[in-house]
Amino acid sequence: MRSKAKTLQNALSEEKIEIENKGIKITLDGNQKITSMAIRQDLKSSEIERILPDLLNDGIKKVQKIMVEKMQSMGGMDSFKL
Repeated sequence: MRSKAKTLQNALSEEKIEIENKGIKITLDGNQKITSMAIRQDLKSSEIERILPDLLNDGIKKVQKIMVEKMQSMGGMDSFKL
């Protein structure tokens, strides 16, 4: 079980998700770790505060979907859906 979890974690670390909206671009790996972020310089802090939460939530949902697909392909969580 522990070996399978480590294999999954390694496979997920190789996945990259890029999301972009209104001048903010974020890259996450398959373990939900933010690997890079770029913010257009002319954005006001109020715009960033409004855009960033939704952008991060969208990225996390995409990563979670990939996690489920990887787990299913490894023989676990066959009935789990996001």
